[in-house]
Amino acid sequence: MEATRNDHAGFGWRLLILGLVIAEIGLVLLLAPAIPWLGRLAGDLCSERDNGRFYFPLVTCLLLSLLLSPLCWLLRLLRG
Repeated sequence: MEATRNDHAGFGWRLLILGLVIAEIGLVLLLAPAIPWLGRLAGDLCSERDNGRFYFPLVTCLLLSLLLSPLCWLLRLLRG
C-alpha cells in the first residue's frame, strides 16, 4: 500500500509542475506584447524577399538564456 501512495504523490507533483509550466507560458504570452523591444534587438536576423520572410531572434535568445541560466542553477541548488 505504501508504494502506491508514493506513486500517486510523485504523479501529483508532476501534474502540479506541468500546470505551473503551462500557467507560466500563458503569462509570458499575455505579457510579451508589453515588452516591445523583445525580439527586435540589434543582432536579430531578419530577411525579407518576394516569396517570404525569415526571422530568427538570435540576440534575444542569447539574452533570455543569460537570464534564465542563473535562475535554473539557483532552483537546482535549492532543490538539493
